[in-house]
Amino acid sequence: MIINELKVIQTFCEIDDFIISCEQFVEGKLIGSKRPHAVHEPGISASEMMCIELLYHLSGFKCFQYYYEQGVKKGALQSYFPNAPSYNRFVQLKPRILSLMALYLNCCRLGRLCGLYYADSTSIAVCHNRRIHSNKVFAGKAKRGKTSTGWFYGFKLFLVVNAFGEIIKVMFTGANIADNNINQMLKLFDKLQGWLFADKGFINQSAFEQLMQKGLQVITGIRTNMKNKLMNFNQKLLLKKRGMIESINDILKTVCDIEHTRHRSPINALLNVFAGICAYTFLERLPNIFGL
Repeated sequence: MIINELKVIQTFCEIDDFIISCEQFVEGKLIGSKRPHAVHEPGISASEMMCIELLYHLSGFKCFQYYYEQGVKKGALQSYFPNAPSYNRFVQLKPRILSLMALYLNCCRLGRLCGLYYADSTSIAVCHNRRIHSNKVFAGKAKRGKTSTGWFYGFKLFLVVNAFGEIIKVMFTGANIADNNINQMLKLFDKLQGWLFADKGFINQSAFEQLMQKGLQVITGIRTNMKNKLMNFNQKLLLKKRGMIESINDILKTVCDIEHTRHRSPINALLNVFAGICAYTFLERLPNIFGL
């Protein structure tokens, strides 16, 4: 396992500072004495768990159990996490860091607002279509949806990125939510101003008008049954750069491993998605429209 010592230390320090800030904020809001510690409090801290989870998505491994047993318990990461519990115990503890991981992503790892954005959705399948009726883990939670490549069973991940490839907004929904759902669009694009480019699946005139009043112009291609619309040269040129966000979706799935069908817990599946997105923000080079 190839590991960058400086990357491990920097990642852990940033996460630990964030956890300390959260604890200080919560303690300031509590009434009365502090909550007593649990009798069986784990020997590994939340900061260490989050760091292990993030490093998995940057390691290139495709099996978390093999990564944990061979990399964390025995390999190059053993000296960094000497108090790491057994694999089964770690999996039991993972739900504790879900809210912290989501908060860390939204508070510390989102990109800058620059007035130029791209939006897209991607499928997060939880099992093969032939195994839908036998899937018990996501029964009543996952939904059937359709993309340009066909039907799938699972969820949808909506992303908004800026021109530099930095993630601005993240939204996780059921697979049966359409891209052009007006409530979905208004929530996803809230507080954004400037130009936003998306594919034809986001076409919704009512949503476009409401967003325009808030300072955001949504620009998409046109369907064959639609009238042509005026678009200046810069907008046409930038619309052709929309492939950048499709590259980001591909990186999230192939490099950061946010999608696989081996989950045994819906909570851990959601943690896997948020951790993978956080890991993407640590990559040294991100796709962008400038070719840098």
